[in-house]
Amino acid sequence: MEKQNIPLNELKVGQCGTVSQLLSDTSMRRRLQDMGLIEGTKVECVQKSPSGDPIAFLIRGAVIALRSEDSSSVLMSLS
Repeated sequence: MEKQNIPLNELKVGQCGTVSQLLSDTSMRRRLQDMGLIEGTKVECVQKSPSGDPIAFLIRGAVIALRSEDSSSVLMSLS
């Protein structure tokens, strides 16, 4: 089965993926990396707010809420 790449903000609640690429070249890239979002990291979407923004993700054992705008620059690999 071919792997599918989607932005992090498109993960559904309960869905998991692996970080395949960070598209941002700004200071946000460094902040995302500091939160543990580096290539090969497994991420699970655990909760979305009623409005859809922010979204809570389980990253390396910590639940972190990210704005949709920021999480859209993280590409996830799904199998």
